[in-house]
Amino acid sequence: MLVAPTQVLRGENSLQSAAEAIARLGKRPLVVGGNQTLGIVKPYLQPLFKQSKLNASQATYSPDCSETSLASLREAVKEHQADLIIGVGGGKALDTAKLLAHQCQLPVVTIPTSGATCAAWSALSNVYSNEGAFQYDVPLSRCPDLLILDYELIKTAPQRTLVAGIGDAIAKWYEASVSSGTSTATLTIAAVQQARVLRDVLLQKSSAALESPGGEEWREVVDATVLLAGVIGGLGGANCRTVAAHAVHNGLTHIRADHHALHGEKVAYGILVQLRLEEMIQGNQLAVSARQQLLKFYNEIGLPKTLEDLGLKNITLAELRHAAEIACRPGSDIHRLPFPVLPEQLMAAMVSTAYECAEVSSLRV
Repeated sequence: MLVAPTQVLRGENSLQSAAEAIARLGKRPLVVGGNQTLGIVKPYLQPLFKQSKLNASQATYSPDCSETSLASLREAVKEHQADLIIGVGGGKALDTAKLLAHQCQLPVVTIPTSGATCAAWSALSNVYSNEGAFQYDVPLSRCPDLLILDYELIKTAPQRTLVAGIGDAIAKWYEASVSSGTSTATLTIAAVQQARVLRDVLLQKSSAALESPGGEEWREVVDATVLLAGVIGGLGGANCRTVAAHAVHNGLTHIRADHHALHGEKVAYGILVQLRLEEMIQGNQLAVSARQQLLKFYNEIGLPKTLEDLGLKNITLAELRHAAEIACRPGSDIHRLPFPVLPEQLMAAMVSTAYECAEVSSLRV
């Protein structure tokens, strides 16, 4: 099982004490990230490389975690004769670094620069087109060899990234409970229960955490979004990692106007869509209550509740249908729901996430 990274270093200024752990993995690291992030982390990493006499080089993953970028990065690995990959940045940068290491059979270190996703933990990478449209995911042979969670580095990220991370992480409960809530497998039961704990931590502590960046509750929420969310995916596997909320995200990435929205923002909206589907198709009253609770929570911390909140007020019916068809295509995570979903039903759910009642009979899309 691919449950966890081999080693996790976590704390204030944890990067400062990471030289030995990095040096054990390789002497010629290739640092992979975006241009802006590489500039931010350079002052953190250079002293470590000098201390351990590591011969480091760096490369950008632009334009995305795409086949084109990966091909270019494989050339960079050969040119530098790299024996270690270090990924720095958000989810796409870390997914790129992990997949590059997997393809080149090299160890990988992940250094998240925000609390936006659990990509630093997981043995999975998502591959996108050069334009940012989701293509497919790749299960990896192992979790990262070293994860360094430095609160001082995380604190430099815009607050919006942690809000998005809260949206991405809280989805674990709503997805795992519907796909795996009746499982009798010991580790799956554990994953579902941890997802409940994660939800409760985020509901109780997110508002206070966002008011005091760097404080105790802020650190606990960062631990929840980066680490605990990863634990759940590691224990429970794919069924506990992604269901309808992530399928909606994947569909939305095929709408060009949505590319400014962060991964976790789209997933958070996708949770509301999933609950709406449970209301509409199953008549599930617990889903009604859950959606109303989340709408209040989203208002408090600033997560999107509607297509308009995602900047998609003016999308066409054809664009919405295309996104719904992508989300419902064969093999999609949406089919982990315990009931079938048609694109037309998904479209109706997508335009009615903030409705105050469960009645959808008057909706026509």
